[in-house]
Amino acid sequence: MPQLPTHFRRWVELKEPERLARDAGRIAQEVVSHLTSLVDADVKVTIEVEATSGDGFGEEVVRNVSENADALGFDKTSGFS
Repeated sequence: MPQLPTHFRRWVELKEPERLARDAGRIAQEVVSHLTSLVDADVKVTIEVEATSGDGFGEEVVRNVSENADALGFDKTSGFS
């Protein structure tokens, strides 16, 4: 009998970031729920946000995004540069 796979890792780039809530819900329902339903599965979901602006990000945007990211528990080792 062939050995069963023991690891799953995939990523997806959301083409319409303004539809994050919809897409995250689908990912949770159609992928994550199948994994979390297994008694012995250790499941971790990571969300990464990356943005660039040729004009740069203004002070208000930097402050708002940084404060919100901190409050939501985002990793503090990265951010604006």
